[in-house]
Amino acid sequence: MIALMLIPIGVSARHIHLTAEHVEQLFGKGAELTVFKPLSQPGQYAANETVAIVGPKGRFDKVRILGPVRPNTQIEVSRTDAFALGIQPPVRESGNIADTPGLRVIGPKGEVELDKGVIVPARHIHFHTSDAERWDIQDKQLLRVKVSGERPLVFEDVIARVSDQFTLDFHIDTDEGNAAGVRTGDQAELLK
Repeated sequence: MIALMLIPIGVSARHIHLTAEHVEQLFGKGAELTVFKPLSQPGQYAANETVAIVGPKGRFDKVRILGPVRPNTQIEVSRTDAFALGIQPPVRESGNIADTPGLRVIGPKGEVELDKGVIVPARHIHFHTSDAERWDIQDKQLLRVKVSGERPLVFEDVIARVSDQFTLDFHIDTDEGNAAGVRTGDQAELLK
């Protein structure tokens, strides 16, 4: 009997990653992010701080910042969020923000007008190197993943991201989680 390759699911709501410079512009000189709660990936956390993001058609308040600070500011939204904001961001891997739309970001002490940085995050699985070796998975490999929520489906083109800094986790956005009827903490099956 072949053992199931089960992976915990993380459904990711809209959020923002900020540079240290933008943290100071939005929250004041010397400001630093503070930890609200740790996330599934080691060293990553949801910050206590939130901002508003404003597009041509709409606005979302209390958008959670994820820390620690990054080299580039990046906003991750679902396709539904993008429609509400009035923008058309591409589906991209985290960090790939070339030729993406921007938004206005408003904090309690200032605001930042981004000329780029908004993406719909590509679905992906974080693999610790040992998990990838055990399952014969290569970094950037495209995978198929089955979820068995109240509306079961198979996700195609799931990007494998392999690092000894990662913990096993399948990341999808709220649109994808809602489509399948799954929540953070549920499990998915890797199809080989």
